[in-house]
Amino acid sequence: MNQSFAEIGRVMSRDGFAFVHGADMRAVLKAAGLREWDDFAKSWDDLGVDTYMADGGRYRRRRFAVFRATPEGITRKPHQPHYQSRDYNPLNGDIERWFEPVKPEITGHPALRAVLDTCFRLFHGLTPAATRPASWHVEIHQFRIEANGAEAGQPTPEGMHRDGVDWVLVLLIDRVNIASGETMIADQRRSPLGSFTLTDPLDAAVTDDNRVYHGVTPVTPLDLSRPGHRDVLVVTFRRE
Repeated sequence: MNQSFAEIGRVMSRDGFAFVHGADMRAVLKAAGLREWDDFAKSWDDLGVDTYMADGGRYRRRRFAVFRATPEGITRKPHQPHYQSRDYNPLNGDIERWFEPVKPEITGHPALRAVLDTCFRLFHGLTPAATRPASWHVEIHQFRIEANGAEAGQPTPEGMHRDGVDWVLVLLIDRVNIASGETMIADQRRSPLGSFTLTDPLDAAVTDDNRVYHGVTPVTPLDLSRPGHRDVLVVTFRRE
């Protein structure tokens, strides 16, 4: 069944998560102004190494940016650190992590703006009026998880987790020479609710962070003689 914007909202309300196929997500985003996708995706080739990995890994590259979203529009905030408590991130929590900022040409890019506008419509609409904030704190992460014959890549080295926000979108940008990377969803008691793998550009996982946990299995190269990588955009919305 094709998933329209309204259908994604219905699935989220019912299940607390949704897997959206790339073709359906592309249609939703095109209605919000998506264009120049290839140019947007190429920006993942210019990410800095995440030096905060407590497991000592050097398999993750990223850039980071913060926005404020209101019914009047979405504006970028001054650059700031990313922070999670150890309650939500037992591996890398309780420290301010300063990542390289997302480049201005990407924060203003029509592809990203279509993603942010769609997230706002979806998440603002799903939030009950009684608890709906006047503005949302929005964080975006450009992630590249690398893998080679010597080291697997860990999309979620902290394991099954919540992010300590209200809503999460994980949007696949690309997979190159990568196996696995299965997304797993669990309820508050950590009982499995479902699993799927983001395989095609614009495949997406959307979660209600107050209702479900999520995690992703390690990725390894299909061809061990060549490196591989998994690129995703992560967008989180939290009440300000």
